[in-house]
Amino acid sequence: MTASSVQLKTASDRRLVYNFRVVYTILSSIFIIFAANNKALEMDDRILIIDDEEQIRKLLVRMMELEGYEVFQAHDCKSAMRQLTLHKPQVTLCDVFLPDGNGVEMISPIKNICPDTEVILLTAHGNIPDGVQAIKNGAFDYITKGDDNNKIIPLISRAMHFAKQKLHSENKKTQKENITFNVIEGKSQSIRKAVELAKKAAATDISIMLNGETGTGKEVFAQAIHHASQRSDKPFVAINCSAFSKDLLESELFGFKAGAFTGAMKEKKGLFQMADQGTLFLDEIGEMAFELQAKLLRVLETGEYIMMGDTQPTKVDVRIISATNRDLRHEIKEQNFREDLFYRLSVFQIQLPPLRERTEDIENLAGNFIHFFCDKFGKAVIDMTPEYLQILKTSEWRGNIRELRNVIERSLIVCNDHLTVQDLPLEMQSSRQCDRSELELAQVEKEHIIKVLHYTNGNKTEASRLLKIGLTTLYRKIEEYGI
Repeated sequence: MTASSVQLKTASDRRLVYNFRVVYTILSSIFIIFAANNKALEMDDRILIIDDEEQIRKLLVRMMELEGYEVFQAHDCKSAMRQLTLHKPQVTLCDVFLPDGNGVEMISPIKNICPDTEVILLTAHGNIPDGVQAIKNGAFDYITKGDDNNKIIPLISRAMHFAKQKLHSENKKTQKENITFNVIEGKSQSIRKAVELAKKAAATDISIMLNGETGTGKEVFAQAIHHASQRSDKPFVAINCSAFSKDLLESELFGFKAGAFTGAMKEKKGLFQMADQGTLFLDEIGEMAFELQAKLLRVLETGEYIMMGDTQPTKVDVRIISATNRDLRHEIKEQNFREDLFYRLSVFQIQLPPLRERTEDIENLAGNFIHFFCDKFGKAVIDMTPEYLQILKTSEWRGNIRELRNVIERSLIVCNDHLTVQDLPLEMQSSRQCDRSELELAQVEKEHIIKVLHYTNGNKTEASRLLKIGLTTLYRKIEEYGI
């Protein structure tokens, strides 16, 4: 007999059934929430949005869900702490002004609960002191509502990538990478000359500067030099100077003591300290802020520095390998780079050749990438048609080896039995097939986008990376082609 079939004669009876239904509803909700939480913990990309304005919060949630993220939300500090504990998001988007707290002051509690999350602060009233303090407290970035709306999706994508990269490299920061000169592919005279110079420099302890365009393999060279040096059994630590703001880069390099500033709850070791007795690789050194260059110069001259919040100098013995794609002599003339630091870093310079100057190496490099990605995708090894290889050999390759790698990856995603011209990015196809009508090219482009979106399970941020186009461009083409 069910409760609905009972004749409810008294108020007590009615309250009993009402209470039964309430309890049933609550238990059902708990079950659904529990199942959702378990599912969320299995997701790779999790975002927490903290904002007390419901309309803005719902809009952000919808935007992030359309990007393929698993999104959680909170309307104040208290509920945010609960969500952080439950879901461990990689990225937290937090409003500055909350009913029970301030987003800038929230960064440290957020990091205490979820150390690996990257925090982006969002405010309707941006000001410079808050922004500086937010970065010092460990925020990934600080943006203003309305003014920076078009930056939110790309910024979250970068923060997500950085969070994953940091987590992946956390256990490798102080470990020696097993990369030797044997992994540097190429028989061309230019690359062999660079390798020979690097081998000679590796045997010494001098500072080395690697010059070359983006994607020429500067970090691979740096790791090979470290492996061949007398410091090979000590840490190799790398950092990209262009990936951090001035304040954040300073704390990453030199660390800070507990209590050095608001939110510094415990001491943080800097990369110089982690690389002690080993090698520190400073990639994109030309992007370092001018003021920070002076502090780096002092370390090179004295072998010591003062950690933020400390009164005593910290001594280190670190070999520096730096890299840049900029003309630093020109930057010196423009007063963007210190001349004295340049001469300290560039005791021994090695020029890495661009891919277009070593075309005889392209076939071998492409073959290696094909084997790598076929193994990754679980495919049988696929060969290249002569026409496909010819286009590879005659392309400009402004992104060098990194661009070649990406082209091979995309081609293998969309190809069938062989790598043909039709599997190349559209700009490479159109440069060789100018006689095709705009309609035909548009159809090819549409099919190409559909294949890549299918491969990424609808993740448009990843699709735009593989397609090598901007996220807004991808959205426009999806709308244009009715995908």
